[in-house]
Amino acid sequence: MKDKTTRQFDERKDNLGRREFIAGVAATAAFSIVKPAQVRGTEANSRIEVGCVGLGGRGRLIAGMVKNHAGYQITAVADYFANVAASAGKGYGAEEKRCFSGLLGYKRLIASKVDAVFLETPPCFFPDHAAAAVDAGCHVYVAKPVAVDVPGCQSIAESGRKATAKNRVFLVDFQVPTHPFNIETVKRCKDGLIGKIGLLCSIYCDEAFADPPKTTTIESRLRGLIWVNDIDIGGGMLVNAGIHAVDAALWLAGARPISAMGSAAKITPDSHGDTNDVYSVTYQFENGLILNHRGEHVRNTHGFAASCTAYGQYGYAEINYEGNAGIRGNKGGYKGGEIAGLYNEGIRRNLDLFHKNITEGQYDNPTAKSGVNSTLTTILGREAGKKNAKVMWDDLIAANQKIQPDLTGLKD
Repeated sequence: MKDKTTRQFDERKDNLGRREFIAGVAATAAFSIVKPAQVRGTEANSRIEVGCVGLGGRGRLIAGMVKNHAGYQITAVADYFANVAASAGKGYGAEEKRCFSGLLGYKRLIASKVDAVFLETPPCFFPDHAAAAVDAGCHVYVAKPVAVDVPGCQSIAESGRKATAKNRVFLVDFQVPTHPFNIETVKRCKDGLIGKIGLLCSIYCDEAFADPPKTTTIESRLRGLIWVNDIDIGGGMLVNAGIHAVDAALWLAGARPISAMGSAAKITPDSHGDTNDVYSVTYQFENGLILNHRGEHVRNTHGFAASCTAYGQYGYAEINYEGNAGIRGNKGGYKGGEIAGLYNEGIRRNLDLFHKNITEGQYDNPTAKSGVNSTLTTILGREAGKKNAKVMWDDLIAANQKIQPDLTGLKD
C-alpha cells in the first residue's frame, strides 16, 4: 500500500510528466520506399503493425498511446509475466496466440512478424532485444537508458548503424529535445546568442522508487521500477533517471565529455539495491567546457526537477523537463515559456516522428548515436562517483566492463 506522499508523486508524474527505444517495416519493397497505405490498400490495414515488449507502467502508457494513434496497430505483446502479457493483449487488441511471456517472449514476438518493435523493459535487456529486432528487419523504438554497461551501449550503437544500412528506423525516446521551447533555446545558443558556453549546470531530482527486500530470484525486482535501484538490471539512479538532464546538457554542448570526476553516496535508509542515490559529477570536454551535474533520489519531499542551464559569454540559457525554458543576455534573449506535461507530450511527439520517419523513409537515426553517448556519459559519471576519482572516457571504453544480471530461476 503506497503512502500519501508516494501516491501524490505518482499522480504528479502521470499528470505533469517526468522520466522514465524503434523498429518495424515501412511496407517497403526491396530498396524502394513505399508507404504502408500504398501496399495494404485500406485505411484499416495501412497502419504499421507493432509489437510491444515490456508492459509495466510506462510500457502500458506508451502501448495505450500507440493503440490510439491512427498510424499504428498493436498485433503482438510480450512481457516477462504471463498474466501481464495476457491482460495487455486483451486490452490492446492482440490475438491470444500473439501474447508472449518469459525471458524469450521478445523472440517469439519478433518471429510472429511485426513491422515495428517498442522496447520498454528494464534496460539490461535492450541490447539483445534491439539487435534481434533489427536483424529481423524491424524498426525499433526504445526507451532510455539504452543499456547498463559499455558493451551494451556498443551493441546498441551497432544496431543503430545496422538499422540505417537496412533502411530501418531506430529511435531512442527522450522527451526534453521534443519541446519547441527547448528546441528554439538550443538553436539560438548554437547560433551564438550567448557566445561561447563555458559552464553547463544540470540537475535531476525525484522521490525515488520502491525498494523492497530482495527475494531468491530477481523476478520480484522486475516490477514497478524497482529495478532502477539495481545497477545490473536498471543501471542505477544516475544512469536511468539523471540521464534526462545529462542528455539535455550534451545537446547544448554538442559533444561528449572526455572525463568525469565525482562523488556519490547512498543515504536512503534500509536500501536493498546497490545504486547510489546522491551524487555530484564534474565532466570535462575537449574544448574546455565544464558540466556540473548533481542529483538526488530520496523520498524527502523535494519532488521532481530536471533541467540544464548554460552560462555563456553574453548570457545564459535554460532548457527544462518541467519549468521555464528560454534565454537572457546582453545581446538579446528568447522569452520561451513554461513547460508542463512533457512526460506524455514528448512521447506523443516521438510516436509521430517514428511514424513519419518510417512512412517517409528517414533512416539517418540520429537518436541512436545521441542515446548511446548520453548513456555512456552517465555510466562514466556513475563510475567516477563510485570511485570518488577521475575517470577518462577512453579508459572506460577500453575496459569494456560487462555487467551481467543474475537470471537464475527465471522462466524462458
